[in-house]
Amino acid sequence: MQIIRTIVWVTITAALVAFVAMNWEQAPVNFWPLENSYLHVMAPVGLIAIFFFLLGATPVWLLSKAGRWRMNRRMAALENSVRAVTPTPAHSGVADPELPHGTLTED
Repeated sequence: MQIIRTIVWVTITAALVAFVAMNWEQAPVNFWPLENSYLHVMAPVGLIAIFFFLLGATPVWLLSKAGRWRMNRRMAALENSVRAVTPTPAHSGVADPELPHGTLTED
């Protein structure tokens, strides 16, 4: 499974490098309006595209992480509540695997 994950990441990385290499022309980006002009930056088109993709994907990723964290906490709380109300099984008198062979445990 690790080899498949590595192949996928290498393919994605190669595609991103090719995209940036093919779009290396400089383009103006106006970020923020100031009093008389804009905050003006000249950058390669490929890097601008990747930057804004990551900027847009970050909130979705954070929401996903928060949802997963909340569900893990919820599952842990439910497991603990089930563990608290479930009685422990009675001693059956079978040999304990931790003890020497054939030794029975006493209550």
